[in-house]
Amino acid sequence: MDIISCDFETFYSREYSLSKITTEEYIRDPRFQVIGVAVKVNEGDTTWFSGPAKDTLAFLHQYDWANSAMVAHNNMFDGTILSWRCGLKPKVLIDTLSMSRAMFGVDAGHSLKALAERLHLPSKGDEVERAIGLRRTDFTPAALERYGEYCRMDVHLTYEAFRKMTLLGFPKQELKLIDLTLKMFTDPVLELDVPHLEGHLIRTQKAKAALIDEAGVDRKMLMSNPKFASMLEEYGVVPPMKLSPTTGKPTFAFAKNDEDFQALAEHEDLRVQTLVAARLGSKSTLEETRTERFIAIGTRGRFPVPLRYYAAHTGRWGGTDKINMQNLPSRGPNAKQLKKAIRAPEGYVLIDCDSSQIEARVLAWLAEQDDLTAAFARGEDVYKIMASKIYGIPVDAVDKGQRQVGKTVILGAGYGVGHNKLQLFLKTQAGVDVDLDEAKRIIDIYRHSNGRISSMWRAAQRTIEYLQRGDALSFGRAGVLGVDPDDRALILPNGLPIRYDGLYAEQGEKGYEYKYKTRRGDKRIYGGACVENVTQALARCVVGEQMLKIAKRHRVVLTVHDSVVSCVPEAEVDAAREYIETCMRWTPDWAEGLPVNCESGVGTSYGDCE
Repeated sequence: MDIISCDFETFYSREYSLSKITTEEYIRDPRFQVIGVAVKVNEGDTTWFSGPAKDTLAFLHQYDWANSAMVAHNNMFDGTILSWRCGLKPKVLIDTLSMSRAMFGVDAGHSLKALAERLHLPSKGDEVERAIGLRRTDFTPAALERYGEYCRMDVHLTYEAFRKMTLLGFPKQELKLIDLTLKMFTDPVLELDVPHLEGHLIRTQKAKAALIDEAGVDRKMLMSNPKFASMLEEYGVVPPMKLSPTTGKPTFAFAKNDEDFQALAEHEDLRVQTLVAARLGSKSTLEETRTERFIAIGTRGRFPVPLRYYAAHTGRWGGTDKINMQNLPSRGPNAKQLKKAIRAPEGYVLIDCDSSQIEARVLAWLAEQDDLTAAFARGEDVYKIMASKIYGIPVDAVDKGQRQVGKTVILGAGYGVGHNKLQLFLKTQAGVDVDLDEAKRIIDIYRHSNGRISSMWRAAQRTIEYLQRGDALSFGRAGVLGVDPDDRALILPNGLPIRYDGLYAEQGEKGYEYKYKTRRGDKRIYGGACVENVTQALARCVVGEQMLKIAKRHRVVLTVHDSVVSCVPEAEVDAAREYIETCMRWTPDWAEGLPVNCESGVGTSYGDCE
């Protein structure tokens, strides 16, 4: 299969650019124009072409894209131009930007300039900066030639970056995941129900106006932490809390940078969104903004699903292009309204298959906590089992609220949290108030019941200490994790690293503390947090491999957290569902004995997949 490296140079201005609008909007905009394009086949010479649109199409159609792999830096842009504007769809899409994120960590710089410097390649030019506001016919012949040289260099750098990262061992199966992710955007199949969205927007705006009038709040009430907390509680929301860095005691997490407070802006209850928007001084709730964005996309064409490959430190996918598919509301007054607007084309249905409790299962398996692993394998309710130990009652006597406590403990205490944090978790996630003594008792019960998991935290702490010194020491089930002490990284079964760049130690109150460098500042890492990173990364590896198996037969159109959404012909739904569930119950060779399970739903819309 030929490797075709490609780079488009397009018209942009101060008002019309990717810094102002989304990729989808930019490429579908009437102002869109290709200034020129450079193409390189394998290691051959790079050809620059600039001409009218019909001549550009003729130039591009001479290449065998359908049987080739297209390489670009940010192929979500170039691959989409080739697909939407030129009607050409490469067999495989390869993106050096995505490769860089996975290989060098999400906290590194990933522009082509930064990647070229990291890989010791020639310098990238800056001719594009002088092209602002210029249509193709506005360029002088000399300026257009300089632009062509700039574009040819970008293609050379992109191809060499791809070649070097491949030689450094970038995993082939991750290239397949990059391709799968990009095609969700470049070759969209989903549709948006615009009339449904328009009706939802009207209802949302009316409800917001009524809520503002009903609440009758003023700025003093909004900015008073106790009063704001009371208003949230009236709507059934437990106010987010954090440990004060000054006093070490619980306090309200209402700062605009507090993650739990930010999450309330995405709450399923419009009343909560309205309060948060009012406190932050916003005019629109997130529900309005997202609905308006969906309507605009739906009027322009099919719905290209924007997912960022390797968005998180642990490799999970994330939102991009101003849409985060990972947090569309599923509960509350706006439950699934946006999801219901995302529809399969006529004659097709969507199958949403979710990996059940994957993180808790991976954690137990990795730590060789055999009793918990066996309980998962037998299909027992491990949340009820935990609750029965906490409350000292038979498993079959555990009620719904107690089970929620057991769930919170299983999911929250598995990464080494102390009783202070568990107290917060129980309040915010289970709606249960306990004092510190009770929280400590619960922590002790969890750790006593899961001694192998507790031991793994300590082993992970030793791994961090070794890494900081430049030595290798692994933890968890033998053969699962590797260690690269030179790069301060743990190596996953897929061959990619969890990096702790700039890892250093400093004296703390209770001994040495370890921190590593991130783009948001230095971040503390300790045994429990390291176990959490690894567990989430391994879960992502499992789901990623399962997704590739599904894609061999059915079109994968979306992945959200630990679920995979496929689009299948309506006439094949039963067989497809059986095959997809089989794939989601499959485990890779490196995960032998991991007891995975899943559940699926079917619908003509994403929101109907019950």
